[in-house]
Amino acid sequence: MKSLLKKLVKPMKNKLKYLTKISLNKKIKTKWFLIANICLFLLIIGLVNIDNIVKFFGGDFEKTTDILVIDNSKLELYDDIETYYNEYSKYIEDMNNTRISLYNYDIDKAKEEVKNDDSILLIINSDSNNFISAELVVNNEIDPIISQIISSSLNTVKTNLALKHYNISEEMLNSVDMPVNVVRTNLDDSKSTDEMMDLVMSVAFPIMILPFFMLTLFLVQMIGAEINEEKTTRGMEIIISNVSPKVHFFSKLIASNVFVLIQGIILFLDVVIAIGIRIFIGGGSFDNITSELNLSGVIQSLSETGFINNLVYIIPITLILMLLTFVAYSLVAGILASMTTNIEDYQQVQAPIIIVSLVGYYLSMMAAMFDGSILIRLLSYVPFISALLAPALLVLGQIGVFDILISIIILIISIYLLFKYGLRIYKVGILNYSSTGLWKKMFKAVREK
Repeated sequence: MKSLLKKLVKPMKNKLKYLTKISLNKKIKTKWFLIANICLFLLIIGLVNIDNIVKFFGGDFEKTTDILVIDNSKLELYDDIETYYNEYSKYIEDMNNTRISLYNYDIDKAKEEVKNDDSILLIINSDSNNFISAELVVNNEIDPIISQIISSSLNTVKTNLALKHYNISEEMLNSVDMPVNVVRTNLDDSKSTDEMMDLVMSVAFPIMILPFFMLTLFLVQMIGAEINEEKTTRGMEIIISNVSPKVHFFSKLIASNVFVLIQGIILFLDVVIAIGIRIFIGGGSFDNITSELNLSGVIQSLSETGFINNLVYIIPITLILMLLTFVAYSLVAGILASMTTNIEDYQQVQAPIIIVSLVGYYLSMMAAMFDGSILIRLLSYVPFISALLAPALLVLGQIGVFDILISIIILIISIYLLFKYGLRIYKVGILNYSSTGLWKKMFKAVREK
């Protein structure tokens, strides 16, 4: 702070650039910034590669589960059961880690093997009333999917036995059991992907906008802390005596927004590197990642509906809204910080900002529930929450590009008004160290030209 005050006394050609540089360096060139980003980097790598980490420390997601079959039936049904089990398993992802085989030893030895290796023992017996009966012996809990496939295989074998016993043709049974084919015709093409969009909005979208939400809160907190630090150390008086409040205000806004953008880029690169590490470890590609996360079907469905192509304009519009929203939040934060005399007061004043951000975040997650609501459409125009809500409604097809442009225009007007009238408040509040009659001074400053 002392070095800053000494340099401000000297003549400077570009005070705004100098103050911005000083403010940005105070945020970036610190040990805490480096430590925090290293921790975030390691955390993101850990989350993206959690299964590989678990396997490295002894976990095994690909451990083969042996299904031992003892066939005590008179009809030697094992071959049929094995055939149907393998057939049904093909339609279930991640079912390559099971192996079914005939066990030719006694039951006691089989149970001992189940106890030691966590295998599954299937004992098949003949049943005079129900053709066959079965006993499933496990040491721990059994995977419900494996249990279901075993049951389906046994039921199919039993059905075949019943067909032969009662002389019923397989074609006749299939015609009776065949489900009714229901064809759904949606007259509104825009609603044909409602289910897929609901899935994206309920799962993927909250994760995608979470970094923006967190960076917004971080931006608000950071501006308030820096301004209050300068006020509590009385350095503000010397700074303002050498630069105008307007230049000082601009420097805080520019430095804070640049810092948030740098932090956002770092987070994005962390995710890219984490995915690259996963691909390198697995020796695969991006297709393997989508397959592992069961995203292939979702991506294909979204591509068929044209949603992937719409990202060409959805992403730029969303980025513009986010950048403008960062500016709007930083303006409000700077104005409120100038009115407070210490960080404790600012913590209370910034509560409404956090509440507004939370409202926008939760509304974006629940946007699919308000289909057709005029209120939710109007809320997408509201500054400060439009960056969260408007893209969600655009993805769902509840609003169009024209509505987004309205949101952007309203946000730009809000930024202009905040700067025009907020700067007047900033000039009065920045050197005010008393909360007595502060609000009267603020309103008076707004009315003055």
